[in-house]
Amino acid sequence: MYVWGRLARMMATASSRGPYVIGDQSRLGFRCLPTDIDFNSHLNNARYMMLADLGRIDVFLRVGLVALARKHGWAPMIGGLQASYVREIRLWRHFEVASSIETWEATSVIGKHRFILDNGETAALIMTTGGVYDRRGRRFLEIGEVVAALGHSVQPRPPTEAERAFMISHRNLREQAKQA
Repeated sequence: MYVWGRLARMMATASSRGPYVIGDQSRLGFRCLPTDIDFNSHLNNARYMMLADLGRIDVFLRVGLVALARKHGWAPMIGGLQASYVREIRLWRHFEVASSIETWEATSVIGKHRFILDNGETAALIMTTGGVYDRRGRRFLEIGEVVAALGHSVQPRPPTEAERAFMISHRNLREQAKQA
């Protein structure tokens, strides 16, 4: 099942996983297919990003962001990511992607995607930063605004040291990209 098939399956089964609660994890199961591998016969680095996208979309669907974004002309957008590969995911191996909203500050939300092998080991960890763009207002929304619009009253926890370092690194790289 290629990317579109996996997306369709995830969307068709989203309601069976129940509503997403901020702070919980979305867990999606996969098998490493021949269309996923590189010449080393393991999951290629681009496929990790695509599967993390599916985890994010699952969170967005189940928390109600997709419907709210359509209604208000908003667009959830990824700003950047950092990936660390610890163990390979070989052809035909089962694994899960555990995705979560970790915390947020101002207009930036921090997400995490952990790739978990069938023996419980972590194969990779991806941290992301993103936001919600209001196309009509031509601005990124405060994440607290978005959370309130979703009907939640949860407050963000302070970012960890690793999350702060990631945000600083992301900001620095973004500035380099703008100057190039």
